[in-house]
Amino acid sequence: MTEKKPGYKTLFNKALKIGRPPNVVKLFPNSKALIVSGKVIDRAMLAKGKSIAIAANGRNQFVIRGALRAAQRAKAALIIEIAKSEGGSGAYCATNYWNMARMVDAFSNEMGITIPVAIHADHYGIKGEKDVENAKLEIPSMFDAGITSIAIDASHMPDDQNLLASIALNAYVPKWAGLETEVGEIKGKAGLSTVEEAVFLMQGLNAHNIFPDWIALNNGTTHGIEASDAGIQVEITAEIHKALARYKVSGAQHGTSGNSSRRLRKIANETLTTKANVATGLQMISWGVEVNDYGNAILDEDGSFRKVSGKGMNEAMWAEMVEYADSKGLKKGDYKKLNLPFENKLTGLPAEIRERMVQDVEDFVYNMLVKVLNARGTARLALEAIVEAGSYDVGPKGSRIEDPAEWTEAKIREKAAMIVSDKGPEGDFDD
Repeated sequence: MTEKKPGYKTLFNKALKIGRPPNVVKLFPNSKALIVSGKVIDRAMLAKGKSIAIAANGRNQFVIRGALRAAQRAKAALIIEIAKSEGGSGAYCATNYWNMARMVDAFSNEMGITIPVAIHADHYGIKGEKDVENAKLEIPSMFDAGITSIAIDASHMPDDQNLLASIALNAYVPKWAGLETEVGEIKGKAGLSTVEEAVFLMQGLNAHNIFPDWIALNNGTTHGIEASDAGIQVEITAEIHKALARYKVSGAQHGTSGNSSRRLRKIANETLTTKANVATGLQMISWGVEVNDYGNAILDEDGSFRKVSGKGMNEAMWAEMVEYADSKGLKKGDYKKLNLPFENKLTGLPAEIRERMVQDVEDFVYNMLVKVLNARGTARLALEAIVEAGSYDVGPKGSRIEDPAEWTEAKIREKAAMIVSDKGPEGDFDD
């Protein structure tokens, strides 16, 4: 006789008791929101197979609310994230590394959200030794504020420095937390990541008992507004993921907004990707800018954004934003910098306008979760992972298979000098 599975509510209540990491319990002792490690979200996607979690970039509160509602509707596990450029010490968004967990917790309790959510510090960029030293102070403060997953992104530096920085900072990331690493700075079709670079990074991390949950690649995509349809190189991604199979690392896909639904379905079906970042598209949708089916803004012949009447903010607020952008000389790709100065103005709009801003994000994210990324029903799988582990810490997927004696600092530099790769053009490619 087949044993009857417990109902979702029963499973959720069990997971709520044991599944929240210590920092989250300390911050929100009486909360009914299930904020979990990023590891839990990855494991849920793997359990379903060919499934990708949306990592919704919470540039404003309307995106966060809409993504939570969409995931609840789809019964999907979810990641809410912000990148260092957006939400670090030099933020251009009101959402940041230190208030994002509080926002998610408050909104989840307010709206009765009962799906697991990870709070991810994306693209925690390291560009030199000064950043490494600062990170040793800053990373613990972020976990104090409720972060449950982090991307240590030293991809801006040469391969040896990327690896050495990642090793140096690992001690500041809790073992239970989700961990993402990156090889190859995201630059579109330039400077594409290679198998050799990715294997080098994963070998070195493995030798030092570091087992990332995700690896991000420069696989042909970009951040921000995508002007071409080149997009994700599925074959390169699949080849690198296959070469890394022994390390049991999943893929993290950046720049998702610039890619068609067809290509994203291909990524889900043909690679080991379990996390897809969606940023600019959600921002534009919340504002009421016209986008295509995968969230890329549609421009008029003169290069202006198309504001849809009756969508997003009201027309007067949009006119004020455009005037402000023009006065600051902001190009279309820099409209993201309007988030911080206009967050309180948008929050002050009438309830019915705020609601439609949230609803449009909800509808878009729900469609992606269900019809594109195959994430429907993964919330239950995440709960099961917690209950099976009996803990908020589901443990690493990998184990050490590399010889640490072969990965000293001197040997890391020696091995890196042998790598032949094209890092692409210099420049600021932060989102």
